[in-house]
Amino acid sequence: MASQIFEALANPIRCDLVERLRESDATVGELAKWYKADVQAVCEHLKVLEQAGLVSRSGEAHRSPVHLNAEVFDLMTEWIERFRRQVERRYQDPEAVLAPMKDTATDDSTNDILVRKVDLTVRARPSKGSGDRTRDAEGS
Repeated sequence: MASQIFEALANPIRCDLVERLRESDATVGELAKWYKADVQAVCEHLKVLEQAGLVSRSGEAHRSPVHLNAEVFDLMTEWIERFRRQVERRYQDPEAVLAPMKDTATDDSTNDILVRKVDLTVRARPSKGSGDRTRDAEGS
């Protein structure tokens, strides 16, 4: 459900509709006037918001008010908070984060070769007025 909600809110027009409905309920006709859009375009956006559970209408007519379902935002907040706590716990134990990296690391001799190769290439900062470019430690 969370992905459907975030997907619905990813569209800037739908996000703006939610912002508008935060102030007060409005009919489809009122929303269409507000956005200077046709009723059909507004209905399509409202349909996506309805499927995500963000808004509801009491009827199909364009005169029925569109209502913002605030409870859905509570559910989103709970989901985000659970996610935040899980990530926070994960990073409280650095060994748990580093362990998978150690398992996939190459052996020390390969790492030594890579370090030496990196050390051989030195980027010299050109001095003002000189035409020096990049050169390596071997002088080539």
